[in-house]
Amino acid sequence: MSVVRFQTGPRMSQASVHGDTVYLAGQVNKDVGDVAGQTQAVLKQIDDLLKETGSSKEKILSATIYLADIKTFADMNKSWDAWVVAGQCPSRTTLEAKLAAPEYLVEIAVIAAK
Repeated sequence: MSVVRFQTGPRMSQASVHGDTVYLAGQVNKDVGDVAGQTQAVLKQIDDLLKETGSSKEKILSATIYLADIKTFADMNKSWDAWVVAGQCPSRTTLEAKLAAPEYLVEIAVIAAK
């Protein structure tokens, strides 16, 4: 089986597809200053990447969410809960982690079916 890569740069691809599985790189967005806003922006990026690969949020199998501060868990969940499709929720892990830059408050990586 071949691997198809999307939005490939010199260091990484934003998405890779192998067979019927879509792997997204961790998505971040620093354009909004709070966790809820960054989460909404990141989820929009995920929607767009999944669409580009021929998938959708209803087909997400697994999500890993990294928070710079676990105290923002409830704020992130408000955005997540408004976005996720009832009855189609993926397996999910949420962790506190030091992210690549201090302005990043949330990073989300997903694996989806095609």
